[in-house]
Amino acid sequence: MSFTKYKAVLFDLDGTLIDSAPDMVASLNQILKEEGLAQLTLDTLRPYVSKGGLAMTKVAFDKYKNEDDIEPLRLRFLDYYLHNIADHSKLFDGFESLLEALEQRSIAWGVVTNKPGWLTDPLMAALKLDKRSAVTISGDTTAEKKPHPLPLLTAAEAINISCEHCLYIGDDPRDIEAGNAANMTTVIAKYGYISDNSNLKSWMANSMIDHPAQILDLI
Repeated sequence: MSFTKYKAVLFDLDGTLIDSAPDMVASLNQILKEEGLAQLTLDTLRPYVSKGGLAMTKVAFDKYKNEDDIEPLRLRFLDYYLHNIADHSKLFDGFESLLEALEQRSIAWGVVTNKPGWLTDPLMAALKLDKRSAVTISGDTTAEKKPHPLPLLTAAEAINISCEHCLYIGDDPRDIEAGNAANMTTVIAKYGYISDNSNLKSWMANSMIDHPAQILDLI
């Protein structure tokens, strides 16, 4: 497939565009501390960040709490995270140059994430990305979340660019499944929050990258 026809690049948020793990892990550790439990390392929790707050909460508390107690802990975790959402979060290395290059070439870029809007919007604003992004689709923007293709289809429609002219880059199997179903070219961000034992070939992406700068090679 030719990579010269792309008019838009869409990104997953956590683990693809933004390195948000330090703030998410710190917030979850705060709740563990309040519960009198041992804190977990960044390396332990990092592979779960892209899977969302529930997955992270379950990893932290499944040994200590039953299913009914997990939801209140998740809500406390996310509330603390909301109020500390960009203490340490930042673009992954190389992204500022990449975004500038895309903007200079009039290639639209945007975000499609399962993160709810009440967390996505303040994070994007804190990093001054909200005005630069051509489109931002959060986990509650549409009736379906990834791996359903609807969020990606909605993003393409919003920027008036057909799906076959879009790249979608993510670090979770749901990203690639959604992108493939939307008829976008899919790219795995190998630098993201991916566990060491992941079988990336089984995700069926069109390509993989080790660094954001390689996106320019694709387009």
